[in-house]
Amino acid sequence: MTRSRSRSIFTSLSLWVLLALVGGLAAGAAAQLYGIPGGTGTIALIDALGQLWLNALRMTIIPLVFSLLVTGIASIADAAATGRVALKAVGVFAVLLVGATVYAFAASLGLHMLWPIVPEGATALLAGAPPAAAAEVAANVGGGGFGAFLTSLAPSNPIRAAADDAILAIVVFAIAFGFATTRLEPRLRQPVALFFEGVAQTMIVIVHWVLAVAPLGVFALALGVGLRAGLGAAGVLGHYIALVCLALIGLILLTYVVAVIWGRIGLGRFTAGAAPAQVVAFSTQSSLACLPVMVDRAVGALGVSTATAGLVLPLAVAVFRITSTVANLAVVIYVARLTGTEITLTTMLAGGLAALAISVGTVGLPGQISFFASIAPICLAMGVPLEVLPLLLAVEVVPDIFRTVGNVTADLAAARIVEGRTADQGSEATR
Repeated sequence: MTRSRSRSIFTSLSLWVLLALVGGLAAGAAAQLYGIPGGTGTIALIDALGQLWLNALRMTIIPLVFSLLVTGIASIADAAATGRVALKAVGVFAVLLVGATVYAFAASLGLHMLWPIVPEGATALLAGAPPAAAAEVAANVGGGGFGAFLTSLAPSNPIRAAADDAILAIVVFAIAFGFATTRLEPRLRQPVALFFEGVAQTMIVIVHWVLAVAPLGVFALALGVGLRAGLGAAGVLGHYIALVCLALIGLILLTYVVAVIWGRIGLGRFTAGAAPAQVVAFSTQSSLACLPVMVDRAVGALGVSTATAGLVLPLAVAVFRITSTVANLAVVIYVARLTGTEITLTTMLAGGLAALAISVGTVGLPGQISFFASIAPICLAMGVPLEVLPLLLAVEVVPDIFRTVGNVTADLAAARIVEGRTADQGSEATR
């Protein structure tokens, strides 16, 4: 009951944020045509309110990401220690995530080449972003080539790295810290894990508070866009939705190919077996809500044993979200193209590593929270400004449908792959 109520609240919040975006753009366009009381003073106040809301979200990023990574790594280590099948599942998850990350860059950059952002629309959308956006790009884009990138992976001072928003260094430190805690004896490890779990939950509470006024924050930001550019930004938002959804649809299709080849199952059988779970995913936008039907279809239609399905699928829902890297990188690359931020091999490597690490830590968070907790660190790692993210959050409800469908499809494919590998190794042992 509590989960349903929570889902209802967030669905309703998505609707209000979307209405705030539309209302803000319309009100700003009207003010541009007919004037606004107070003139430049009112515009400055609106910009300050939007920036205040954005800063309130940004202040949670470092502690939230660090805590989620530490607890996420601990959960994976515990899962891998539970048995051979769990270890195989984690290995399959890792291979699929790395492949999805490589695909993410190829798909998003390719889509932008085939269907680039209209310059006029980009100008219109950026017109409402705070002036700090350009300065942030200059501050965050790393220089010095690959050598400097390698040097930046190990922070000499983690506290200073956090203060400087050096997110990749923080991610590396959090991963090392998380794995180090797994080597402690239980009486020492448990208090550390409990502390960071508490920190993560505290940050989530703060984010809930900030998101409770998301309609006001998005309205202020959208009003600023409308004041400076009228309704010209609407087309860019539609283009953004299309590109992110196309990247996710491509991933889903590739998942079918992987399931057929690696899981050794017929395409028709896998398609028919996965369809009911995908329908539930489409309607609920919750992988957890799909778990019962996923287990049922895996056992009844995909030839997965009850033991394998009962272990792999809950584990997949807990620590595996294949669409995270694809959708998150699609958003970051879109913002980079929107703002003219250069994407180099070094920044791609930094963004890919950050996306892989973040995908583990943010699994299970509500969509509005995970949008900032997962995308903002990748933006910081790649030197991409954050100011337009709240406007993209307002239309995230559409890509989120394809995120969930993709995750459910990949979970079923992973269960089938693990089942096949377990059966092969069992037959070899018999021989």
